[in-house]
Amino acid sequence: MLEDGSRPFLSSSPTNGPESEQEGWVARDPYDPHFGDTHFYSYLQDCWDWTGFPRTRFSSEYGFQSWPSFSTLQKVSAPEDWSYQSTFTSHRQHHDSGNQQMLQQAELHFHLPVSPDPLQAYRDTLYLTQVMQAQCVKTQTEFYRRSRSEIIQGQGQTMGALYWQLNDIWQGPSWSSIEFGGKWKMLHYFAQDFFAPVLPVGFQDQGVLLIYAVSDLSSDLTLRVVVTVYQWSSLEPVCTIASRAALVRGGSALPLYKQPVAALLAGCGSCTTLTCILTFHLEDPEGQLGPTNHLFLCSPREAQGLQMPNITTSVQQDGEAYTVTLGTSAVTPFLWLDVGDIPGRFDSNGFLMVTRSRTVRFYAWGPTSAARLSRALRVTSLRAVY
Repeated sequence: MLEDGSRPFLSSSPTNGPESEQEGWVARDPYDPHFGDTHFYSYLQDCWDWTGFPRTRFSSEYGFQSWPSFSTLQKVSAPEDWSYQSTFTSHRQHHDSGNQQMLQQAELHFHLPVSPDPLQAYRDTLYLTQVMQAQCVKTQTEFYRRSRSEIIQGQGQTMGALYWQLNDIWQGPSWSSIEFGGKWKMLHYFAQDFFAPVLPVGFQDQGVLLIYAVSDLSSDLTLRVVVTVYQWSSLEPVCTIASRAALVRGGSALPLYKQPVAALLAGCGSCTTLTCILTFHLEDPEGQLGPTNHLFLCSPREAQGLQMPNITTSVQQDGEAYTVTLGTSAVTPFLWLDVGDIPGRFDSNGFLMVTRSRTVRFYAWGPTSAARLSRALRVTSLRAVY
């Protein structure tokens, strides 16, 4: 019963809004992308294929599962549980076929863990589910964000994206980006970038590379996109290309770069879609604006030249935070830092490292020390799991 007739409300989610009202509150097609909001979950289609996502006005639910970190699960499990095939793993999963779906989705683009050490294989599998979830939700969110200024065959102009879900109520697999206890999954670190107010979004469409500038600001910007091409086998850039500057209206998405991938790579030495990777960022007249993004031109499982990195770490206290200095000998996708049970968060994590050194900061949520962090710190990378 309606108690307050002065406020607008939605009868359900998803809903077609006034269209649903006109149809007696029960829509013929509650997922009609022309109106209101939609939910979209598909665990079997390739989450890197943006053509499978709906061009909706507002995507109010979408997502993929992942497992939490080993340190979170360790509190409610025993050594005999530390296997992806264990009774514990099955018991904690409340989504039908969820454990299998995570591996099926991951295997589309990544090699599954093959460590002969059962505990390491379990840790690696947990990590890979988080890589998969973060990359899938990133791809889908970026599609919605770049669709805000486009209407194609009557669909599009997407004005909202809300992934499911934020946090967990227990230690188990779910769609969350924050684990039970507050620890950030890789997805939550990715969300800092893919929800940035100003963001470059790159994708391929029938062999053509397009890079959009997306702005949620109210003011106009003059932006150009700078593309850097790397080989998987080297930390030295192959080439750098910049677009012409263009006016990006506040609250819009505008394509700034369009070029056939083959033509781009032909101008970059011996690059192919299997041997090279792209990073790109936006610049205004004062310098870089927003995060640096990346685009895989092929699945990482097909990447040629991806090497096992030698990663070094050093931890120092820096005021109320801690600085972690990282070194790598090779291009390192999905570099993941974990400090076990020490409460806190990094300012960046799960990132693509294409420079020989990088620093990140760790913000502790309680008393700790650089020595304790250094002892607890574990570093994982994609190439290390197979």
